[in-house]
Amino acid sequence: MRDLIQYAIPGFILLLVAEVIVTAIQHKDYYDTKDTVSSLSMGIGNVIVGFVGKAIVFGALSLVYQFRLFTIDMTQWWAWAILFFADDFSYYWFHRISHSSRYFWASHVVHHSSMKYNLGTALRQTWTGNISGGFIFWLWLPLIGFSPVAVMTMQSISLLYQFWIHTEHINKFPAPIEYIFNTPSHHRVHHGSDLAYLDTNHAGILIIWDRMFGTFTLEKERPTYGLTTNINSHNPVRIAFHEWVSIGQDIRRAPSVRAALGYIFGPPGWSHDGSRKTTKQLREKQDTVVEPV
Repeated sequence: MRDLIQYAIPGFILLLVAEVIVTAIQHKDYYDTKDTVSSLSMGIGNVIVGFVGKAIVFGALSLVYQFRLFTIDMTQWWAWAILFFADDFSYYWFHRISHSSRYFWASHVVHHSSMKYNLGTALRQTWTGNISGGFIFWLWLPLIGFSPVAVMTMQSISLLYQFWIHTEHINKFPAPIEYIFNTPSHHRVHHGSDLAYLDTNHAGILIIWDRMFGTFTLEKERPTYGLTTNINSHNPVRIAFHEWVSIGQDIRRAPSVRAALGYIFGPPGWSHDGSRKTTKQLREKQDTVVEPV
């Protein structure tokens, strides 16, 4: 099995160069040289680490497949149609939990660390996602009978789709498309660090899951990109591991086992003493109305 992403790399580069040229012609500030180099470095590292990470994923999927409840014939068109929705549903929950559990956020934060939003940002990918177990959200698929090769192929298709939506050059599509599919407008919201945009629009290909489960937010104004507290570094190693290092530091300072577990598995921003705030706490604080004395 060859990874579809590897075949797509030349296309990624050509489209990125085209966007850089268009951006320069229009005198926009969508790109920053150091930021783009960092994103490309993260993408290259992801491909290199992926040789090991995807072997782990394939092994895990194959192990579960041995205990499958059914055997789904992937030569049938309907099998791929069902797998498309099943994979996209799995991605939604993986992505949503990657924003609500610091353990998974430690890998995913890499993708949000750029303060720019462009096709280069799409290539800013984690080095630890597969190794840390993000694949567990897809293990139910081989259990019900989808082959590991088919599951990983659909994962690649989803990632291919998500590349082009990382752009400022497309405003909005006609309403029916915006209602069903993840678009540049919806995904810009997801990359926003504005409080109104935090932890929303977790879609892969279909935005319907966010609409169904209450995490959809419409783009009302262009977001402020990056993290609520930016790391201010272009060092790929720091970008890849800074949150894991922070987790380790918090664990060492934790006053109890319960607090240590909170720092690992609680939502990003959680602290045992309230010195930091989660997205929920920030919104509650914003919504609090102080009565006049």
